[in-house]
Amino acid sequence: MKIILKEDVNNLGHKNDVLVVKDGYARNFLIPKKKAVVATPSVLKAHEEVLKQRQHKEAKLREDAEAVVKKLEGLKVVVGAKTSSTGKIFGSVNNIQIAEVLEKEGIIIDRRNIKVDSDKIKELGTYEASIKVYRDIKTKIQFEVVKD
Repeated sequence: MKIILKEDVNNLGHKNDVLVVKDGYARNFLIPKKKAVVATPSVLKAHEEVLKQRQHKEAKLREDAEAVVKKLEGLKVVVGAKTSSTGKIFGSVNNIQIAEVLEKEGIIIDRRNIKVDSDKIKELGTYEASIKVYRDIKTKIQFEVVKD
């Protein structure tokens, strides 16, 4: 079944994408949850007009995302953590703490778009995180975990 997504759906596509999915997935999940509509000829025609109007907005968003990536490339991120006398961290460092540090630097990124490459950070040191800035614009940053 041919559909048009009304919002971003993980592992499927982004808002306004025209996709072909299995009938059951569309009828039982996407359409009842109002995540998609059936792509009839009249809906497709209206969809094309919407896409034309959004091209300028899309270009601006991409420009802003590229600017954020440039800021992130030169940024030294230091995350403080409480540690024991042996250097082990109480708890672990996660994407929420990285998002807070970035926000203090003036870069606002949703914590859900930050993926820490290591499973659990339990010791002091330097680590890497992947950040999804906008749709297909991603970057990696190095961050250092230091004693608080």
